[in-house]
Amino acid sequence: MTTSSSSQQGASALKQALRKQTLSRRDALGEAERIEMSLLAADRGIAAPCFDSDEFLPGTIIAGFHPIRSEIDPRPLMAALAARGARLCLPVVLDKTTIEFRELVRGAPLVDCGFGTVGPDESAERLNPTLLLMPLSVFDNHGGRIGYGAGHYDRAIARLIDKGIDPVLIGMGFSAQHTDRVPVEPHDQPLHGMITEFGFEPARP
Repeated sequence: MTTSSSSQQGASALKQALRKQTLSRRDALGEAERIEMSLLAADRGIAAPCFDSDEFLPGTIIAGFHPIRSEIDPRPLMAALAARGARLCLPVVLDKTTIEFRELVRGAPLVDCGFGTVGPDESAERLNPTLLLMPLSVFDNHGGRIGYGAGHYDRAIARLIDKGIDPVLIGMGFSAQHTDRVPVEPHDQPLHGMITEFGFEPARP
């Protein structure tokens, strides 16, 4: 076994341990507490520089997500962004390796998309977001993010970059999901910032 592969296995094992510990803390939050903190995240997160009126243009394509299990609910923030003219989309899982982003239109049907989430059906337009609100299990203050282990977002972001799009990546979660430092692997796509119930914090070096 090479030193590189051994190091990657060690990072993967540490990620699994951090994910288990942090999701346990998130699951311990009460439903009412999660609702209140999700609303606070929307009220405070809308002040993030990437949503500033001088930077945010009507028609900006933003990917949100439909919350599963005990995740923060990004829909209040998504609604506020739509009111500013954002064009919203949701990730839809196609297979074990691929997600695509389909436009979210008010009143359009939503279907089961696997993993307990829902999204627009096949009639929805496929979009390439320039800003992603990203779910996660763990985050740090340096742009580190641990998802759920499938790597869907990392591959989707890599495909956007291949198309010449350099998307802004904003994580969303509760402060209880914070850790000092997330182990980073070569395929990991770093966040530009994080929104919690305390508002927006840019990633630090």
